[in-house]
Amino acid sequence: MKVRLEEVERYERPMKNRLAFRFGVITVTGGTQAVIRVRISLPDGRSSQGVAAEALAAKWFEKSPEFTDEQNLDQLRQSLDLAIEHYKAYGAATPFGLFIGTYREQQKKGAALRLNPLVASYGPALLDRAILDALGKVTGNSFAQMITQNLPGIATSDLTPDIEQVPLQRFLAGLKPQPSIELRHTVGLVDPLTAGDRTPMERINDGLPETLEEVVSYYRGRYYKLKVGGDIEADLERLSRIAFVLDHRLPEYRTTLDGNEQYDDVEGIVELWRKVTETPALKRLAESILFIEQPIKRQVALSRSVEPLAKLRPVIIDESDGELSSFPTALELGYTGVSSKNCKGFYKSILNASRVSRLSPGYFMSAEDLTTLPGVSVQQDLALVSLLGMTHVERNAHHFVDGMSFASDAEQKAFVRVHRDLYERKAGHPARLKAPGGRIALGSLNVPGFAVGAEMDFRAMTLRTTGVAI
Repeated sequence: MKVRLEEVERYERPMKNRLAFRFGVITVTGGTQAVIRVRISLPDGRSSQGVAAEALAAKWFEKSPEFTDEQNLDQLRQSLDLAIEHYKAYGAATPFGLFIGTYREQQKKGAALRLNPLVASYGPALLDRAILDALGKVTGNSFAQMITQNLPGIATSDLTPDIEQVPLQRFLAGLKPQPSIELRHTVGLVDPLTAGDRTPMERINDGLPETLEEVVSYYRGRYYKLKVGGDIEADLERLSRIAFVLDHRLPEYRTTLDGNEQYDDVEGIVELWRKVTETPALKRLAESILFIEQPIKRQVALSRSVEPLAKLRPVIIDESDGELSSFPTALELGYTGVSSKNCKGFYKSILNASRVSRLSPGYFMSAEDLTTLPGVSVQQDLALVSLLGMTHVERNAHHFVDGMSFASDAEQKAFVRVHRDLYERKAGHPARLKAPGGRIALGSLNVPGFAVGAEMDFRAMTLRTTGVAI
């Protein structure tokens, strides 16, 4: 089904953290969410609108100290500028055709503007979601129905020479939406772990957990994502404190380690793993670790084999997954997995998942979060990763940001009313994500469009014009 991108409205709104969140080289205390609303037209004259939302994040897409945090945000805005220009100029095409047909030009012009591949992918990632949302709403199809029937026209090309069309089509047709998914709670580098880490003056007392101890008691989840910072001794000390909490409060748990590119080479992370296994206090935690995520800086991550580490624990790429060819390259170097993140593009996730489906057991895709805020952002991400068969997903924004506190009262009420299995709202508090027993219900995502059945309140957002200078 061909569509034409007619119009894009761009909005932004601020959000404030309830708790500081440190990952990699940055500590986040607040930020901005980008929101877009597109209008598409179909050859038969019908027209429809769709939405998408994503955090503008500094020092993840681009970590070079050469750029300020505000310049990082402007880079993401310019990526969206470029994508809008390319999609409109391309004319009528299938939704996937718009993505794949402009891919090279987006990356080429992005590179000329010093936008790395991850940054250059941000704009299309937003547009693709909003376009598919609009298509689903005008045709009455849910996200799962559109993907399994391949309404977007997902196809192989010379950009994915390792993927064949018949197996790809078979893969899409076999996908099934799941009724729920387990939450994997993120433990940042400065998160308070026990009551002693949070003085009475520091406490928020807003009814949500503030320490790791409280998170475990509040959600009773089984999965945890642990950030490490590149300093082996400091990492060991913090992991030991985390292990003490998990060991004493949970009969069984599973974890993942996220390096956020903090190690210079594979030898450094191998040394960390060796010391983890040699530390008696970390015995249960070491046994619980499912995989290690992007521990090595992207500049060198895909230049050398990671076999020395992969022999010890599976290793996946995240920040290194900048281009459509990145995952196949990583497989040749010993990586066994890749992350799915909507900010990198959901078509890329689908193509990578199809690659995993034809590999031998032991290869996998993981579901990771880059501050997908409750509402449109988290719902579209949940719809994708659950359809692709992932059983647990990193979730962090609902903890570090107080629910939908960044949205207007009208928008919060709309989302709670339509998506009652996902959100709850108690007197005096914003709408918050529900995850009883560490599990998120997904039934209400089965609506026409891309997993969004409620209306956003655009009147409460700031309209932004295009044209950002870097």
